[in-house]
Amino acid sequence: MAIAYWIFVSFLIIGTFIDFEHFIIPDRVTIGGTVAGVACSVLVPALMQTDSRVAAGVRAALAAALGYVILWIVLEAGKIAFGRKRIHFDAPMPFMWTKRGDDADFVVGTEESLWSEYFAREKDRLLLHCDEVRIDNYDHASVTLSFRYDRVNVDGRVLMLDDITHISGLTRELVIPREAMGRGDLKFLAAIGAFLGWRAVLFSLFAGSLLGSVIGLVTLAVGKPVWSAKLPFGPYLAFGALTWMFFGQVVLRWYGTLLSP
Repeated sequence: MAIAYWIFVSFLIIGTFIDFEHFIIPDRVTIGGTVAGVACSVLVPALMQTDSRVAAGVRAALAAALGYVILWIVLEAGKIAFGRKRIHFDAPMPFMWTKRGDDADFVVGTEESLWSEYFAREKDRLLLHCDEVRIDNYDHASVTLSFRYDRVNVDGRVLMLDDITHISGLTRELVIPREAMGRGDLKFLAAIGAFLGWRAVLFSLFAGSLLGSVIGLVTLAVGKPVWSAKLPFGPYLAFGALTWMFFGQVVLRWYGTLLSP
């Protein structure tokens, strides 16, 4: 079991620090971790609290599916409830879109981001209500720009962004698409389930959400809030998984005493 845990923790470490730095968790970590978790469970059935290799493999696969499905439901529900964020500026705010290779730099006021960060789905749409705008060498006044990832609608005309190098102007309101979390988190929780079982899935989700909420509130309290701020969720899931590995039973017993003192 120790060797299996070493493998598992190595996946957690890699996923945590990549997510902190790049806000993604690669498939090599998530899907690879899920496959490794099922394989380790078959080789070491004690990971799933059984002596049968077949039962351990089935339990690991079902726990992985549970982790993915739970966060998929959260992702879709979050998209329905909070899928658009409206930012209104008290005064006209300068913005600039500049093509950079297959992506683009998007700057609004002092906040900079990559264009691709706003479009997790093909149907996502970003709106800019502008007092004035310049698209390459053409000027427009009092217009709403409706962006998809690869095109923009201006006064009923659809322009492909591949044909545009620069957009700038003044905006009073911005509506951005957003996701509750990245899809890498779904697969990361699946990997946790494949190694540790269904109870670890539920515990990691609860503990990670609790810690992430606390850290997020502290960050808002001590830092300058920005509308484009993001928090990676993978590291908090990893924290929950590690807590379950070392202290899961202790925490469950403590929680049980709260329910039945």
